[in-house]
Amino acid sequence: MSSKIILGISACLLGEQVRFDGGHKADRFILDTLGKYVDFVPVCPETECGLGVPREAMRLVGDRNSPRLITVHSHLDLTDRMIRWARTRLDDLKKMDLCGFIFKSNSPSSGMERVKVYDHNGIPQKKGVGLFAREFMARFPLLPVEDEGRLQDPGLRENFIERIFALKRWREMLASNPRPKDLVEFHTRHKYLILSHSRGHYQKMGQWVAQGESRAWPDRLAGYQTIFLEALRIKTTPKKNTDVLLHILGFFKKDLSPDEKQEMLEVIDHYKQGLIPLIVPVTLLSHYVRKYDQPYLKNQVYLNPHPQELKLRNHV
Repeated sequence: MSSKIILGISACLLGEQVRFDGGHKADRFILDTLGKYVDFVPVCPETECGLGVPREAMRLVGDRNSPRLITVHSHLDLTDRMIRWARTRLDDLKKMDLCGFIFKSNSPSSGMERVKVYDHNGIPQKKGVGLFAREFMARFPLLPVEDEGRLQDPGLRENFIERIFALKRWREMLASNPRPKDLVEFHTRHKYLILSHSRGHYQKMGQWVAQGESRAWPDRLAGYQTIFLEALRIKTTPKKNTDVLLHILGFFKKDLSPDEKQEMLEVIDHYKQGLIPLIVPVTLLSHYVRKYDQPYLKNQVYLNPHPQELKLRNHV
């Protein structure tokens, strides 16, 4: 990639002391590991809309689909103030070429899901979305988003990081003034990555690639992008990955000895059963790609969708 990925992030996760109590929630994986590949754009809705540090705690109150942001003790309604600021801030963020956002979990402003919403009796239900997070996801519905709590889950972490790297590759292709042949190449390189998420989406994307002059070129790119990002949002499964691995193995039917083929089948089956992580069959297949010089597979993003140093496939 020609430059780092740009991610929006709740400022407290970077160690900025902006929380209501003057503290922070620095996340070591985000700072020390992911930070090697990402430039962060910190956002703190509370301080940026003019509230001080420290400040009175707030919570969501009322209807979970349109809650009010109310201070806990003085019962000051900050909803309109927060939403006005958020919409202006989103105009700025739109210009920054973000590839995604990492929110602070459980925050009444930045929580992306399962935020407490209190009813008129003061009883909470974890069914809300923070006001800024709601506005962000409505404005940028296809951008990858997660919170630092969900990123503790290996599968969700791998999916989110795979998506931000994929979006970055797409954006770099768009920046190169692509022609139809470039879209064909991009689609070809991402074939098995897309299939590991959704075969149906892959077929739809193929239709956009093959439309020729029947649709304006900018419309083809926009349509392809939408389905591409929708596809990657669908979670992979051991079954879908197994189908992809077996398909890739088929390229070596004339190269592998019977023992090598049997070993590969056993490794894939062990992955399917959950006995070993995905990195094991992928590494063995990558070895055969180099050994037998398979040019088509050398270009497949599926075999290396993000830096190996992140060790994401060691845990899925």
